[in-house]
Amino acid sequence: MSQIHITYFDPAHRDAIRRLNYEWLEKYFHIEEIDREVLSKPEEVILAPGGQIFYAWCDDQIVGTVSLMKIQEGVFELTKMAVNEAFQGLGIGKLLMDQCLDYAKNTGIKEIIIYSNRRLERAVAMYRNYGFKEIDLGPVLYSRADIKMKLDVGDN
Repeated sequence: MSQIHITYFDPAHRDAIRRLNYEWLEKYFHIEEIDREVLSKPEEVILAPGGQIFYAWCDDQIVGTVSLMKIQEGVFELTKMAVNEAFQGLGIGKLLMDQCLDYAKNTGIKEIIIYSNRRLERAVAMYRNYGFKEIDLGPVLYSRADIKMKLDVGDN
């Protein structure tokens, strides 16, 4: 197995976030309007307000991605996490999560929230393993979301 490494968003590879997320969304759910908006304009929607996008690489291909999207000062949503199906089970999701948490600690992010679906059992279990706690779902932008989780970054 080749070495996996994580990089920041690069406009030359802007389509990777859309491609990887469309793969899993089409398999398990459907593409929602909010997905189209975020994934078609990641520089505007995620980066410009102060968020970050990470890519996981295996050799010369992007095989995973995750984003931290600013919700309000100090509060970010971990969103658009996807790993190509052929590369799942290799710990890439954990590497992406580690990168997000390191980035959050180093940039003063206080709280990270995640919207997910209990059907994605492995993902939800991973979030719990990282210390995310379930909180009230409240109003959501994603019709597929049936769980909201929160991590106080300073507690880890």
